[in-house]
Amino acid sequence: MTKPIQTVNRYKADLREYFFLLFEQFKLGEVLGQEPFEGWGEEEVRTSLAECYRFAREVLGPLNVVGDMTGCRLENGQVITPKGFKEAWKKITEAGWKSIGVSPEQGGAGAPRSVHVLVEEILSGANVAFNMYTGLAYGAAEVIEQFGTAEQVKMWAERMHSGQWGGTMCLTEAQAGSDVGAATTAASRNPDGSYGIRGTKIFISAGDHDLTENIVHLVLARVDGAPVGTKGLTLFIVPKIRANADGTLTAPNDVSVGAIEHKMGINGSSTCVLNFGDNGKCIGWPVGGEEKLNQGMSQMFRLMNAARISVGVQGVAVASSAYLNALEYAKERKQGASITQWKDANAPRVPIIEHPDVRRMLLQMKAVTEGIRALIIKLSHHFDQVAVNKEKDAAKVAYHTGQVDLLVPLVKAYGSDQAFRVCETAIQTYGGAGYTRDYPVEQYCRDAKIFSIYEGTNHIQAMDLVGRKLGQAGGANLRAFLGDIAKFVAAHQGHPKFGAVIKKLGTAQEALGGAAMRLLMWFQSGQPALVPLSANRFAEMMSELTVSWLLLEGALVAEAAQQKIDPSHPDHAFYAGKIQAAMYYAHNYLPGVEHKAQLLAEEDRSPLEISNEAFATV
Repeated sequence: MTKPIQTVNRYKADLREYFFLLFEQFKLGEVLGQEPFEGWGEEEVRTSLAECYRFAREVLGPLNVVGDMTGCRLENGQVITPKGFKEAWKKITEAGWKSIGVSPEQGGAGAPRSVHVLVEEILSGANVAFNMYTGLAYGAAEVIEQFGTAEQVKMWAERMHSGQWGGTMCLTEAQAGSDVGAATTAASRNPDGSYGIRGTKIFISAGDHDLTENIVHLVLARVDGAPVGTKGLTLFIVPKIRANADGTLTAPNDVSVGAIEHKMGINGSSTCVLNFGDNGKCIGWPVGGEEKLNQGMSQMFRLMNAARISVGVQGVAVASSAYLNALEYAKERKQGASITQWKDANAPRVPIIEHPDVRRMLLQMKAVTEGIRALIIKLSHHFDQVAVNKEKDAAKVAYHTGQVDLLVPLVKAYGSDQAFRVCETAIQTYGGAGYTRDYPVEQYCRDAKIFSIYEGTNHIQAMDLVGRKLGQAGGANLRAFLGDIAKFVAAHQGHPKFGAVIKKLGTAQEALGGAAMRLLMWFQSGQPALVPLSANRFAEMMSELTVSWLLLEGALVAEAAQQKIDPSHPDHAFYAGKIQAAMYYAHNYLPGVEHKAQLLAEEDRSPLEISNEAFATV
């Protein structure tokens, strides 16, 4: 007999960790109350996050397994989402969680980015598949809001922000894959100024659904006669259903669903093949009007950057819940005797959290998860500093903007790679039970695998880092980043508790700087193939260096705070956990930065030199 699908919430989050990052380590209070965050104070932030957590556990969490087990289906050309998703869309729209970071001018709450990403973490952690529908609508609306004409913003973005209409981004084509410049979707100008769109896009997340009355697709297409490659692409607003200026819907816009992809995870999210203009009746409008023709990639990068950050947020969201579920299981599951009584056949069974290797796995998951979250909040902190200094200090804006650019590929790549590994470790913590659907970690692991693939595979992120970001502003952004770590090391290397590992941080920082110079040397000396061969390793090095820095910074804050409270206070143990997580990461991950730099210096060319025939005889 088939088991009924469970509708219980399994999502867990640690709000105390959120508040530590926001108010103790990254000092969010310094920007609260300032324009453009004048409507936000500490109490509003705390209340909002607590209420969002309640909402996620009550509304989205119970639907996570439902979406995974039932998936989406295609009926008469229309995607039908899992049971409960439509009601959840209505509730999340009414509650305003998806517009918490939207400007008040667009009907949002104008929250700082640091708060916005934590709301997104909560929503994604509870149900990552569902949150993709709302997240894509929000991201597409942001692009129209930034680059569109006033009429386009009013017509499309406002309705997308309100939840009345959905949205997508349509880049990938079967013959092109990640090579976006090879796209063949075409656009022909019509006499009325609209453009006829014809082509097929694949792997379109939330490509169709029954959650809203309309879906606004942002489609990259090449206008007839435009240059080849990415320089000839234009971004078009292409609705599923045409509409009048007042928003009333008129007729279908010749956008059809060719298929729903059958996936390993995120089954509640409809990943679609979309056909545009099969009957010659699909029309769209250039984002920003005709003066923005052939500027599609620069516009799409806004959405892609936001999407890449969102993937990192998805990663920490799922990883965090996997870790916290594994922690709960480890405290409750009794198996085996204590190592101190291993010779006593009559010794009582103990909770598995008492076993050394389980404790190692738990601390590893804790350190990595908290490190990724600190990295994301660091990125968001830079965003918030840009916002408050926008009209005040151009130098600060340039510095913080440069750091955002530098950290985006780390957030996406490291956050998604490590999320899968945390989920994998969570399964291992459970043992055989974790491999079954009786517990949530097997779904978390399947869902998490996509994070390293979509919105640009992690090798694309690594190449973006080494090929574009390191050299931006003549290398000033990287020098500032390395300089910030150097200042931290100089200030704290004599610390009685953390001094030794902080000195190791300084050694790793120097190793990363040397590796960056080696990459430049390869470019200049005619050895460019060594750059993509080593890009992933460099991105991982830089991520591990950054996470070590941020965890140690947090440990210093935690130790100072711990000394001011009684050992019986719950925060005493919380701060101890922050310190131990930082020390574990510094001892077990930070040394890898210097080691990886040594591996780069060896210039191993074996993957380039092996012949195709030598890989296998089949």
